[in-house]
Amino acid sequence: MSEVNVAMMTSGGLAPCLSSSIAHLVNFWNEALKAGKISKLSVRFYKDGYKGMLIGDSFLLPESQFGDCAALQELGGSPIGNSRVKLTNVKDCVNRGFVPEGESPLEVASQQLLKDRVNVIHTIGGDDTNTQAAELSKYLLEKHNGKVIVVGMPKTIDNDVYPIKQTFGANTAAEQGAIFFENVVSESTANPRMLILHEVMGRDSGYLTAATAKEYRERLAKKSFPGGFSTTAATRDIHAIWVPELPLNIEAEGARLKKIMDENGNVNVFLCEGSGVREIVEEMEANGEEVPRDAFGHVSLAKINPGVYFSKRLAGLVGAEKTLVQKSGYFARSAMANTFDRDLIGKCAASGVEAAINGVSGCMGEDEEMEGCPVRPIEFSRIKGGKPFDVSQNWFQAMLKDIGQL
Repeated sequence: MSEVNVAMMTSGGLAPCLSSSIAHLVNFWNEALKAGKISKLSVRFYKDGYKGMLIGDSFLLPESQFGDCAALQELGGSPIGNSRVKLTNVKDCVNRGFVPEGESPLEVASQQLLKDRVNVIHTIGGDDTNTQAAELSKYLLEKHNGKVIVVGMPKTIDNDVYPIKQTFGANTAAEQGAIFFENVVSESTANPRMLILHEVMGRDSGYLTAATAKEYRERLAKKSFPGGFSTTAATRDIHAIWVPELPLNIEAEGARLKKIMDENGNVNVFLCEGSGVREIVEEMEANGEEVPRDAFGHVSLAKINPGVYFSKRLAGLVGAEKTLVQKSGYFARSAMANTFDRDLIGKCAASGVEAAINGVSGCMGEDEEMEGCPVRPIEFSRIKGGKPFDVSQNWFQAMLKDIGQL
């Protein structure tokens, strides 16, 4: 490539990696320019994800500010805004005013990229964002001779994208969720027989719940508790970890946890928000209630409130005098990337820029289906969401046994 016009967008929910991804990508493109791998560079940002691409809302970053983007490493959220837009959901795009009636969102997006003379588009988002990027890449290849290289960056705190070993932001979110609960668990001292449910984000995967629990317990193990006081390592420990990949017998768990309540005076549960959703949806539908869903057809977990649903059932079973449901999701996902994630994002950004210069499209990540899990542009046809958390892992099984759940 000689003259390269690069565009970037962030999409979907937040994760602790969006700002870092932009910082790394701008840096490595700037390094490619300085090294003479390309002769000229422009960097464009589409605002609010695919919405900005569809309505032509973007801005160019002055070359004089390329070096300033390193400061984004210290920020959470997205510096260019996100949205949830499905390019293949024509009706939704029309209803929201993003495309005129009768027009294809994929064609509108393609035409905007061609109008802006974009050679490379970096889509920074989760499975939905990158499966849409796959559709866009395929459409550009079939309809416009693949004139735009699409290089995805996999962010999602759920860590549930095939075949990527570790998605951006998941490690940070687990760390932040643990920090969140370090404060919340103190509420167990505010009332006798307190039941605390820590609801952790995760639609279909229990990874974040499990990883947050692991991080929290490692931090707890480093604390000291003087004897004679009612607050102990046992009262601040986690007593149950519920994830979608494991069957949940609420009656049996209630009986087990009641013994802990009787002994410790409190119970702490880590609940993945996707746990029991099927049962809740079935109950709503049986009652003739409308199940809230987003543009992708996903159940709106924030509106059906799994934590509240389970807290009501469990409170009676354990004899709780007071129940507290706390969600760490927004706190955790809005953090800036930690060192682990910055390093991972940096490796993928460096390889992603090289791939783009070589004309290769794909979603960057550690390809766990290849020996050694190399960082590479993974073919979009292989990218899909819904990867479950592997509950058979030794560390998770050991944690369940340690807390008495197995």
